Amino acid sequence: MRASDHYGVLTTLRPLPPQASAQPWRDRALAPDRRAALLVRAMTQDEKFVLIRSYFGIGDKRPPLSLGSAGYVPAIERLGIPAQQLADAGLGVTNPGGMRAGDVATAMPSNLALASSWNRELAFEGGRTMGRESWQQGFNVLLAGSVNLQRDPRNGRNFEYAGEDPLLAGRIVGESIRGVQSAHVVSTMKHYAMNDLETARNFHSAKIGEQAMRESDLLAFEIALGIGEPGSVMCSYNRINGTYGCEHDELLNRILKQQWRWPGYVMSDWGGVHSGSKAALAGLDQQSAGEVFDKAVFFDQPLRMAVSAGVVPQARLDDMVQRIMRAFFAIGAFDQPPQRGPIDAQAGLDAARRVATEGSVLLRNEGGVLPIAGDVQRIAVIGGHADKGVIGGGGSSMVGWTALGTNAVPGLAPTGWPGPVMFHPSSPLQALRERFPNARIDYVDGNDRAVAARAARDAQVAVVFATQWAAESVDLPDMRLPEGQDALIDAVASANPRTIVVLETNGPVRLPWLSKVPALLQAWFPGIGGGPAIADLLSGQANPSGHLPVSWPVDESQLPRPHINGLGFKPANKPDDEIDYDIEGAQVGYKWFDARGLRPRFAFGHGLSYTTFAFGQLTLARQGARVFASFDVHNTGAHAGAAVPQLYVRLPGEAPNRLRLAGWRRVELQPGESRRLEVELEPRTLARFDVGAQQWHVDAGAYQVTLAQAADAPAAQATLELPAGIVAIDCPDARACTAPAP
Repeated sequence: MRASDHYGVLTTLRPLPPQASAQPWRDRALAPDRRAALLVRAMTQDEKFVLIRSYFGIGDKRPPLSLGSAGYVPAIERLGIPAQQLADAGLGVTNPGGMRAGDVATAMPSNLALASSWNRELAFEGGRTMGRESWQQGFNVLLAGSVNLQRDPRNGRNFEYAGEDPLLAGRIVGESIRGVQSAHVVSTMKHYAMNDLETARNFHSAKIGEQAMRESDLLAFEIALGIGEPGSVMCSYNRINGTYGCEHDELLNRILKQQWRWPGYVMSDWGGVHSGSKAALAGLDQQSAGEVFDKAVFFDQPLRMAVSAGVVPQARLDDMVQRIMRAFFAIGAFDQPPQRGPIDAQAGLDAARRVATEGSVLLRNEGGVLPIAGDVQRIAVIGGHADKGVIGGGGSSMVGWTALGTNAVPGLAPTGWPGPVMFHPSSPLQALRERFPNARIDYVDGNDRAVAARAARDAQVAVVFATQWAAESVDLPDMRLPEGQDALIDAVASANPRTIVVLETNGPVRLPWLSKVPALLQAWFPGIGGGPAIADLLSGQANPSGHLPVSWPVDESQLPRPHINGLGFKPANKPDDEIDYDIEGAQVGYKWFDARGLRPRFAFGHGLSYTTFAFGQLTLARQGARVFASFDVHNTGAHAGAAVPQLYVRLPGEAPNRLRLAGWRRVELQPGESRRLEVELEPRTLARFDVGAQQWHVDAGAYQVTLAQAADAPAAQATLELPAGIVAIDCPDARACTAPAP
């Protein structure tokens, strides 16, 4: 018996020898595909239907054995199949509906902070922290791995994503997924695909051509998939070119399962299913909480009838189940089920603090205002509830229970979904007082600008904390800081020329006061370790090393879509049915600025340090089909620090999307230390996607490679002639091999 070519990996089932175990799928020596196939063959039809739908784990319909989180699939004890306990985990393990005694989790910084570190090892460690804590709380599936690109800073969910570049986002999220699954917990990769705005996300259609999609959002997914090998992919709410993401045969079957040869299972987002047989035939394998979020439980009676009638082949149903079980075998979730126990809260806090420290970006530092001098006598700390904690994002990713406590500033609106507004109990004020024990540090809340200005005027240094709450399911109306904070910063900076601003935001915001503010630190949503991390950076106990994973526009006029209907909680206009991404296509972020000749406020890759670096001596070399760049990095300053040399390639010809990040390396150097580094360029950044041939194709010609400190800060250039060829994605970690065209 063989599974269908269209639906999955071919598996031949041979008769079992007489001495085989009664449950041969328990044999760990067998390959995951073989174990899954044996298990499927032993299942009844009813048991198969158990596995292809989950129940909502919260509320009145919560199953008795659910742990009280996003989803639950019952165990099948006869076959030894464990229950599936699914937890939201964009930024840490959430368990909103059923807190048990001792259940806490680490609230990690936003993924934009993680991406700002440009540190793959750190991304793995962050994922491993979430996976470990999930396993210790009884969960074996995490709804993690968010890899949608930032196409607009107003997207309310940008804090869950990893920036605008497919190579950076794909690698960072791929490592995070790999970290989660190292703890024998299945991770998703989401939201597949083009879920780049939250406004009308359940019905709007993303309009984009295939080449542009393959060279942007889908490339990020493809890279993350190759590195992380997630057990599951979550299809998105929105439509793509008119077809819902969970009914998209081209995306799910042709690209994900066939071309990328991915053997895992596709689960729906909660409320993302609109049919039974159509979705199943298009590649959806598991419906999520349909009894609560969808119009029907399509993967129960409707699909049973479709299979009985032959509309959906039995082989397709078997493939759905086999993919689910294969993931559990491959990741160890079947053989090593979760063991309930207390988490290592200190290890989690250390991991979160490290991400916040490495992921904060020093955007501006005129006149050496930072770090704050150790002999300072008086500091004014203003605004942002810095006396209580640091802000976090809203929606399903919010971690509400940590070892340090719950919401430090309760009652802020909205208190209902997608709130409540969360401030993690990690006070920057308290941490600064610990760093400067001999200084007088006064705090004012900033509600009265005159009072704040007086406090600033009386201090040697003023530190203003500005916050911007953002959340799943709603986009921000504009790029302004809310609640008059721009006016507050302007008043403080006018009163004290040594004003430092710390931003805790979803992403880039307008900076109308920037010329008055000598120092600006972007801390994103810094998580439960945010207070100490910010204090370490401001005091110089840590050296900033973050670099922007997004371009920072001056304002909305520089965006591909300056105006979008329906943004915000109370929009003046009806949301659009279609979002035209063909405007920029694959020219996302810095590529858009480059193609249009625009100058952003801060460029992609920008980030300052308390030391200085020099890059040079760039050379390029081919080793067969692979391209390597070698260069020198020298710490020319007086402090130890981490540099992030970046490599950009400009393709020959006049084709769009010619400028691409092709590689980078993060390196820590002592004062005066030099190192020569080598970086292999990602092959797909040297290629264009040929829609007709369905291949990545390298055009013959001269490829200009730039070594830079940011997208707008070149340090050295070199050119390499490449022959025409195709890129075959067959190597681990996306180290693909190119072959000359026949």
